[in-house]
Amino acid sequence: MKAVQDKVEKFNKEREWGKVSEIKDLLLNIDEEIGELWHIIKWVDAEKQKELLEKNKGEVGNFIGDMQYLLLKIAFICGINSEEETLKVLEEYEKRFPVDEIKKFKHANKLAGGIDNK
Repeated sequence: MKAVQDKVEKFNKEREWGKVSEIKDLLLNIDEEIGELWHIIKWVDAEKQKELLEKNKGEVGNFIGDMQYLLLKIAFICGINSEEETLKVLEEYEKRFPVDEIKKFKHANKLAGGIDNK
């Protein structure tokens, strides 16, 4: 992940992009990308979503790539090591959502009987 973040940073610096003032536009871009994927699967049940995601796999892959790029760009602008932060979040999730408890309840929604107290 760090190597990809470094590559994103190099790509942007070569073009003189990557200023703090761009973050709000990057967040809007993230919102737009989410809307494009949502448009593919909106208002359908889980089985139909699975079918549509498979049918539109190229668009889904492009969505993942765009989101990764945008998040890694925000990370380097803010001086965040995305790999370290992702590992910290995973460690926190391991504590918040212990395997045995999650398997017992099948979810982590406290209101529906899960264990997540946040």
